[in-house]
Amino acid sequence: MNFYIKIISLENLFTAWEEFIKGKRKRKDIAEFSEDLSSNVYSLHLDLLNKTYWHDGYHAFNISDPKPRNIHKATVRDRLLHHAVYRVLYPYFDKKFIHDSYSCRLNKGTHRAMERFKSAKSGKGLPLGNLTSQLLVNIYMNEFDQYIKHNLKVKYYIRYADDFVITMIYRSELENLLPELRNFLKERLKLSLHPDKVFIKTLASGIDFLGWVHFPDHRVLRTTTKRRMVKNLSKNYSQETIALYHGLLKHGNTYKLREKIRNLY
Repeated sequence: MNFYIKIISLENLFTAWEEFIKGKRKRKDIAEFSEDLSSNVYSLHLDLLNKTYWHDGYHAFNISDPKPRNIHKATVRDRLLHHAVYRVLYPYFDKKFIHDSYSCRLNKGTHRAMERFKSAKSGKGLPLGNLTSQLLVNIYMNEFDQYIKHNLKVKYYIRYADDFVITMIYRSELENLLPELRNFLKERLKLSLHPDKVFIKTLASGIDFLGWVHFPDHRVLRTTTKRRMVKNLSKNYSQETIALYHGLLKHGNTYKLREKIRNLY
């Protein structure tokens, strides 16, 4: 299959546009691009066909959620191409990934990852903004996933983007595993484990993973996440926000927090 020809086809570009603008139609940059949609899409198609396409710069802005972050946003034209690339390459690569890779994949996500983590207890564990970046992270990290599952034979390994957890019966097993993980990441992928974010903990003491602290028989929301939630509600209260948070909170033991929100708002 010639992926490039399929990606740059007008059919794929227009289909990618319809998928890309879902929930975004009222945004200023989307509306401006859509005013002359046919011409804009055809111009992109010709640049790609003639191989004269050049990715524009990024619009930079800052957010604090919860810590300060510098965000870079691509133009609508470039984000349309990201979506066109993604929708062609995703089906090809997704079937090559391991089952326990959960970020940015259909029928996966954070809640599925947490449920998998729950079933994996006590022995019976990059630029991400662009859609293409999310796929490329999974492609790049797939070699690490395969190494852990097939070379090291680790049974309980779960990865979401650049966060991963491994559960084993004995602490010594994890201690012996760490040097092998560090070496593989350094030699094969030119990556390193964050020096302040590698922990070996018992499930009884709680494992922090994907915004929740997991225990053998329940999970609770991370303290910083709870504080941020209450702070956000105090600044931007609406029924939609309340519904969004209640949808999140139903995935853990959060009765007291839900009652607090109900009483306050």
